[in-house]
Amino acid sequence: ARARQDGERWASALQRAQREALEREATRGAEQARQQELIRDMKGRLLELLREKDALWQKTEGIDTPMPSPAPRDAGLCARCHKDFRLLSRRYSCRLCQGKVCHACSVDTGKQGRCCLLCYQQRHPQAT
Repeated sequence: ARARQDGERWASALQRAQREALEREATRGAEQARQQELIRDMKGRLLELLREKDALWQKTEGIDTPMPSPAPRDAGLCARCHKDFRLLSRRYSCRLCQGKVCHACSVDTGKQGRCCLLCYQQRHPQAT
């Protein structure tokens, strides 16, 4: 009789352990399904953000102001009007593009020095 009670107790414990294992497996499966759904949602949001970034990148690509044309190699001529620098026509170095320009083709910007008309107009579009 004692062996029978022990056997029933073991059988009961085994059934309880199996039930708990099945419950844990069901909980784990539900959690795994939630995680997979979260991953799917995150991937979708990542794709949306990448599309937004690309669209914004394309919009800003055209906004950048082009750099002024480089100064001619001949340092004896104004980069804009091609006038010779002589005793009465002073040569100024543009503080933005480093081109050599004459007095008429440059703008005094105060303490910052002088810059060529092209650079000044690009920095101050309301002045045109």
